Amino acid sequence: MTIARPGTAGATRICPHCRETILESASVCPACRHKLRFSDATDAGAAASVPLRVDGSFRNPDSGAWEYSMVLTIRNERGEEIARKLVGVGAMQPGEQRSFSLSVEMQAAGAGGKRTRPY
Repeated sequence: MTIARPGTAGATRICPHCRETILESASVCPACRHKLRFSDATDAGAAASVPLRVDGSFRNPDSGAWEYSMVLTIRNERGEEIARKLVGVGAMQPGEQRSFSLSVEMQAAGAGGKRTRPY
């Protein structure tokens, strides 16, 4: 995991609502979707791009209960693991289905606008 100093690209902080680690520049928490600061004119021009989005589903093959674990792994350009998170676990009975969606949002560092007043 990369540690960046406050005010630099990649710097993180803790969301006061859900306690997840998020980017310091975020004006909305991507985990709980709570607003973290008032938006201003600079936020409107800082639209995020979504270079990756995956939607999918899986179904129990109708042969008794099945368990699943959803794991997300992030690797750098050398293939070294940066982060690994267990996102969710569960069980599915015959005929049940689960759907998932994964997206990566990117924006220029510092594009989140000024921090004026946290909620």
